[in-house]
Parts: sequence; structure tokens; C-alpha cells
Amino acid sequence: MTDSPPSAAPDFSTDDPAAEAEVIQEARLWRKDGWTARVIKNEDDDGWAVEMIKDGEPEPALVGPWTMGRDKKNPKPLDTSAFNTLVKTASEVLRRHEQQLRALLHKRVSVQTANGDVDVTLDIVPDEYEPYALLSALDAFGGQLAQARVAPNFKLTKARAEAWAEDGFGRVE
Repeated sequence: MTDSPPSAAPDFSTDDPAAEAEVIQEARLWRKDGWTARVIKNEDDDGWAVEMIKDGEPEPALVGPWTMGRDKKNPKPLDTSAFNTLVKTASEVLRRHEQQLRALLHKRVSVQTANGDVDVTLDIVPDEYEPYALLSALDAFGGQLAQARVAPNFKLTKARAEAWAEDGFGRVE
């Protein structure tokens, strides 16, 4: 008989699509619809916390306090209503994070040229080793007029976009 060392926490990640569809509804662990809710001991005090993890993600999307049960020692068990509320809240957190990231990585400025309105966009590509940005000029119908690779710290302003357009979308300075 061999003894295996106890693991600190169960690994809920999986590459098996069939396992992802498995529904678990226990007092401290629920897994359903691509989400896992797990009630854990709160590291900061004597209470409890709940973490919401989206399937396939390494980190929880949401960690928050959890209600004590009637005995004031153990956590209140998870239920359908609480799980649905947690899924809604965690989904909103992820949506806001995605919007914030999009706002940081994408800028748009509109300028008027002799040939009509032009939208100039800056899309930052946050590559770990060689980050860069793409500066693009789009006509009123969304057709690409020009594109240039620029430094990831390039500051897109209306004045810079107008200067690039006046230069015929040549070299970016």
C-alpha cells in the first residue's frame, strides 16, 4: 500500500468536455453551466467566503464574503438562488473587465479630410516579448485606407491623426 500526499485543494480544471457538463450541487460546492462556486474559509477572519470560477479559467472571477449558518460556526449552504445570483455577479465582473481592457487597448479618433471623414484607430497588441500597436485609417464605410505599425506607447490624438492624414497616411511620426 502506498500513501499519496494529500492535496491542498482539489483541481477542478479539466480538458474533458463531458466532465465540464457534470452538475454538482453540494452544500459548499456547486458546478453548473460553466461555473463553479466554492465556499472556502476566509483567510482574513473567522468567517467564510465564496469564490466563483469560470470553467477553464485559472483564477476566480469573484471572491466575496459568505453568510454564516444558523450555528454561527459553519457556512450557509449554497442553493439555486444564491448560485444564480453569484453567476450573474461574476459574469458582470468579467464583462466589465473585458470592457476596461478593450478601452485600454483600442482608441478611435475621427478626422475630416479633403476626401471625407476618416476614422483613425489605434489597436495595441500586448505581446509579452514584442508589444506593438497598429494605427489604421478607415473611410466612412469601414474600408481600410492605410495601416502602420507603431510603438505600443504611441499616443493617438486628433492632431496626430490629422497630421497623418494630411501627409497622405505616409510615415507616422
